Amino acid sequence: MDVITLKWLLFMTVALLTIGSSIMMVTRRNPIHSALWLVVTFCSIAVIYLLLGAQFIAAAQVIVYAGAIMMLILFVIMLVRLEKEGAEERRKSRMKYAGAYLTLILFLELAVISLTFFMTGKEGRYTPEVMETAGNVRAMGGLLYGKYLFPFEIASILLLVGIIGAVVLVRGKATRRKTD
Repeated sequence: MDVITLKWLLFMTVALLTIGSSIMMVTRRNPIHSALWLVVTFCSIAVIYLLLGAQFIAAAQVIVYAGAIMMLILFVIMLVRLEKEGAEERRKSRMKYAGAYLTLILFLELAVISLTFFMTGKEGRYTPEVMETAGNVRAMGGLLYGKYLFPFEIASILLLVGIIGAVVLVRGKATRRKTD
């Protein structure tokens, strides 16, 4: 078996694992189980990045998403108690139909895009040869802290605002429960 065939088999295996774990993540009723399937999805995506030769992005995927973001999600799940009510269940059943409809539209759009997409074959500034000489981390750092500094900082501010908002919401619910 040559290296290309082995890489292709590994990619197909990891891609199927990614698809399967993402489906399991969406279909689980228990939010903790769903979060654990999300960790499997993040880690399998990191393996795909490794197969593409993007070691820095793979490491960032594991450290940032599978580590920090998942801890934040689990922290919020543990803090927020999900209370079930009758009206909430009726609304959820209607939302299932809307979600199924939107999912069908999304898959149709993806099918049309996949069938009509044509690769131009143009090479960008960062060809594999340039990446070999410059290094993956140096190229990513140069792009993140050079050309894309402003969007990178805006994304970090948005994440900070989201975390502060989640803490404020949880603390507000906690103080209302204590006063009741």
